[in-house]
Amino acid sequence: MSADTFPDTNPARTLQRKVLRVLAMAQILGAIGTGATMSLGAMLITDVSGSSAWSGMAMTMGALGAALLAIPLARLAQAKGRRVSLSTGAWIAVAGGVTVIVSATMTNLLLLLVGMTLMGSGSALNLQARFAATDLATEATRGRDLSLVVWSTTIGAVAGPNLFEPGERLGQVMGMPPFTGGFIIGGIAQLLGAAVYLIGLRPDPLLTAAKAHSAGGASVRRTKRTSVGGFSLLRSSPAAKRAVLALALSHAVMVALMAMTPVHLTGHGASLSLVGLTISLHVIGMFAFSPAFGYLTDRFGGRVVVLTGQCTLLAALLLTMLGSDNHLLVSVSLFLLGLGWSASTMAGSAMVSAAVEPVHRPRLQGISDSLLNLAGAAGGAAAGPILALIGFNGLSTALIVPVAVAAIAQMDRR
Repeated sequence: MSADTFPDTNPARTLQRKVLRVLAMAQILGAIGTGATMSLGAMLITDVSGSSAWSGMAMTMGALGAALLAIPLARLAQAKGRRVSLSTGAWIAVAGGVTVIVSATMTNLLLLLVGMTLMGSGSALNLQARFAATDLATEATRGRDLSLVVWSTTIGAVAGPNLFEPGERLGQVMGMPPFTGGFIIGGIAQLLGAAVYLIGLRPDPLLTAAKAHSAGGASVRRTKRTSVGGFSLLRSSPAAKRAVLALALSHAVMVALMAMTPVHLTGHGASLSLVGLTISLHVIGMFAFSPAFGYLTDRFGGRVVVLTGQCTLLAALLLTMLGSDNHLLVSVSLFLLGLGWSASTMAGSAMVSAAVEPVHRPRLQGISDSLLNLAGAAGGAAAGPILALIGFNGLSTALIVPVAVAAIAQMDRR
């Protein structure tokens, strides 16, 4: 048996199909929970703080929370399996939502920021779920299996924001502060997702894969080698370095340009409906085509698809550089931005899973997700000052640098 392949037998395929169904169902619920509160956080922080200057902290604290929790959740997966790790992440996200509601009642900004940080666990577990799809996958299907779970996020990501108004009505009936009703709906969705993980992931895919790997002749005893840290794995594997670099830089580029696009469009007279359409196109680009990129990863290899993603990101940046005053071109650019991110993320994630043996994967995956979220937070934080200093087309020009770095890294043949 190869180091990174689960045996392609009928029982194995049956179990993998079950795992994919469970992960997809839980991902839909998790995405509904995240989507139902995604924009409410910025409005709630503005309401509690009394200043719009704090509004960007909602996304920043969420990304920071996802980065901080990615490694502990990965370690928990290593020790107890995906079932325990993913359900724990959902419970932490629920605790964050409760903290947000309490902080709004108390008008306590610091507690609100803590709640937003804990809610970042929802993003961390969604990222880990895509890796759970690869635990029992074969080399021939790893990219497609991962991408199908990511694709299911589209359903929740579209449905979640449409629950803003029902959530507000629910909050009013319960006598809650403004912008908090959606957090109840989000919490319920996350609790249901936790139940799906706990009930559905039996047997646990990661523990099953580790057992199969051990039966194939590899020891999984907790020796110094098997307990090696994620950063050590990253340093020792050129393939892992390339994959993680592509994931982190692509995410930073996506967050930086996406976060500033509504600001740019509204500043140039675009209607809110056009802004909403542009972001919707962006989300479609991010998730709707992920199965295609998963198939291409399995067919042609991760490097080819990552390079395709970087070329698509470059096309998006060139459009905004040359047509920043054209609303149509900016909308097309955001669609391409999502498409390029999707290609790079599907291929990069599959490459991370393939870079090391199953017993080591959770630690490397945790480091990968942590760096991805930190890069996104840094990209979002830097985008505002860059926009103010050199404008939207200048921001697009600056973002060509990380795209070029990610592309050049794929040329390393080690």
